[in-house]
Amino acid sequence: MTLTIAAEATLWSPADRAGLPLLVLLHGYGADERDLFGLVPYLPEGIAVAAVAAPLTPPWPMPGRSWYPIDDLQSRDATQITIAAEALLRWLDAEAPDSASVALLGFSQGAAVALQALRLQPSRLDAVVALSGYAAPGALPDDEVLRDERPRVFWGRGTHDDVIPQHLIDHTAQWLPDHAELSGRVYQGLTHSISAAELNDVRTFLTTWRDQASGSVPPAS
Repeated sequence: MTLTIAAEATLWSPADRAGLPLLVLLHGYGADERDLFGLVPYLPEGIAVAAVAAPLTPPWPMPGRSWYPIDDLQSRDATQITIAAEALLRWLDAEAPDSASVALLGFSQGAAVALQALRLQPSRLDAVVALSGYAAPGALPDDEVLRDERPRVFWGRGTHDDVIPQHLIDHTAQWLPDHAELSGRVYQGLTHSISAAELNDVRTFLTTWRDQASGSVPPAS
C-alpha cells in the first residue's frame, strides 16, 4: 500500500521562505491541515512552516483527515504508521528537497507519524515535537542509529489524556529516552489537547532548533 500527500493542500508560511529552517505540522485524527496552522503565531520567528493534509479520510461521520486507520481503540497498527511516515518523507523529498534543516511537530496521530519518520530516516530530520502522541511499538532498522545520534525530541502530554492507550504511553516513556535527547513535560489536568504552557515549552524547544540550524548555538554533545 502506498499513500500520497496532496501537495496542493499544504499551507505555507511565510510566502518568502528561502533559506529558512522548515517546520512541518502534522495534524491529528479527524482534523486537517488548517488545524495546527493556527499555531503559527505562537512559534518562533525565522522559520518556514508547512501544514500538510493527511492522506486518508476517516469513516463517516468523522470529519477531516487521518494518517492511518483506527479500528481498535486499544491498539495501533505500526505497519500503517510506517506507511504514513513513508508518504511524509516522499512529500519532503518532493516539496522541500533543499531545506537545510527540517523539524516535525505532530499532534496525536501526527506525533506517531513524526516519530516513525524520524526512525525511518534519522539523517533527514533534526528535531521532533510529539504532542499527545506515542512511539509505535516494534523495531525498525535504523533504531540503532537513533541510539547513536540521539536527535532532539520534545514529548508533551496531559495527565487527563484518555485517548492514547496507557500501554503505548508506557512504551513511549521507556523507548524515547533510549533513542533520543528527550525533553518534555506532563501537564497537570490537560486532556487530549494543547495548552498555553505547552505552547511556551514548544516555542523554547523550537527556538533552540532554529538557532542550531542557523549556527548561532552549538549542537548538543
